[in-house]
Amino acid sequence: MTKPTMRHYAGDEDYPGLRKFLTDVLVANGLREYSWHVARLDYYRWHGILNCHDPGLENVRIWESGGKIAGFILLEGPINVFPQIHPDMMRTDLYGEMLAVAEAELSGIGGDGKRKVYVWTDSKDRIAHGFLRQRGYVKYTEPNTAGRQGRQDLDREIPEPKVPKGFTVRELGDLKELPSRSWCSWKAFHPNEPDEKYEGWLWYRNIMSMPLYNRDLDIVAVDPEGEIASFTTVWFDPDTGTALFEPVGTHPEHQRKGLGLACITEGLRRLRKLGCQRAFLEGFSVPAKALYDKAGFHDFDTAEPWVKFLD
Repeated sequence: MTKPTMRHYAGDEDYPGLRKFLTDVLVANGLREYSWHVARLDYYRWHGILNCHDPGLENVRIWESGGKIAGFILLEGPINVFPQIHPDMMRTDLYGEMLAVAEAELSGIGGDGKRKVYVWTDSKDRIAHGFLRQRGYVKYTEPNTAGRQGRQDLDREIPEPKVPKGFTVRELGDLKELPSRSWCSWKAFHPNEPDEKYEGWLWYRNIMSMPLYNRDLDIVAVDPEGEIASFTTVWFDPDTGTALFEPVGTHPEHQRKGLGLACITEGLRRLRKLGCQRAFLEGFSVPAKALYDKAGFHDFDTAEPWVKFLD
């Protein structure tokens, strides 16, 4: 194979190639999340960029050899870089070259006012760790910064979800339910923010525009008054036979009722009927990891950040 050459993301015509690369890499890695699941790339594009104002796809750098993608890097937030690389390329100089480009073109200013870059990699990827150490990176070890990438194979019967009396678990309803779904999401992920900062529900239309969106896999738990109390959205990729749960959340007033577990369980039941082989779910906090373990995501890899200060 000729040495890969780097170029910038050229526009929408490049996006299908990035998606295809990630599905190929997932299979090449034995259905392990050493690179992003294709649904996470979609979520980055339609939610991170369009709804959360993350850096755009113009920050993607692509390496190609013989007309085929060998790897690419992207920027999430101001300073988080995620290398996506084919396993056949890990014993070449490509990973080190990716790091050099990330430092030169994708670094940013952190909350401490210092210019730096965080590079995310698997906790057991010794080859990547070698490249990182050579370039002066150190593992970032603050609490709740490593992501537990849980996985489970759907080769067993999934029990029916259990919910408190008066609650139901089902797919998201018609467009009239989007305000309730959006409000629950706001309260779940911004519990300490004043309500006046809430910006409405139109953002959810971007979620529903994602290539893998399936209303039957947009799972909600509904309270006795008909308001959404908990939720998870499941992204099934038939090309790999795998699925990603993203996100999972529960309104603070309804936490500790088993509703998050019920939503995940219902999602797993529906995935199994679709022929899904393996499901993935990532968590960072201690409560999230405990919940996902209860849901059967006992096996996991760990994604962790390595940091380099550049000032």
